[in-house]
Amino acid sequence: MPAFPPVGRRALRQGRVSIPGQLYLLTTVTRHRECLFLDPVRARVVSRVIHAASTWADSRLLVWVLMPDHWHGLLQLGGESLGRVMHRFKACASRALHESCGLDGPPWARSFHDHALRADEDIKAAARYIIGNPVRAGLAESVLAYPYWNAIWLDRDVPPIL
Repeated sequence: MPAFPPVGRRALRQGRVSIPGQLYLLTTVTRHRECLFLDPVRARVVSRVIHAASTWADSRLLVWVLMPDHWHGLLQLGGESLGRVMHRFKACASRALHESCGLDGPPWARSFHDHALRADEDIKAAARYIIGNPVRAGLAESVLAYPYWNAIWLDRDVPPIL
């Protein structure tokens, strides 16, 4: 009997490797792709969680964008597993939404997508792709007109990527 490839969340986890120092392009979606973050209060609550260094522990979030129904980030992984880092992010954001906005139920889908950047992939091109999402989706005329994103390159006091 032939083995069938995994589907759903299992397929996203298959082959996932957590390498300290590795750069990962990450995506997670809201539960049922609900546009939770069209509400500016919810978007600001989650943006504060994303911006907090404690959310990422010893990993380093280089760039991120919060879209109405999903989140993209470029992360340099620290010593924890990728699954642990993403679990903490989603748990902190969920807790903040429940406490601040009275949101019922889980806001996030159960898994996430990751792509480890290869040595030949341009980090800044990946960053431009991430922050360009709101423009491509028609949510803003320019990146600067969209409020829910950030990148380390905007802060002059940030040390260079290892």
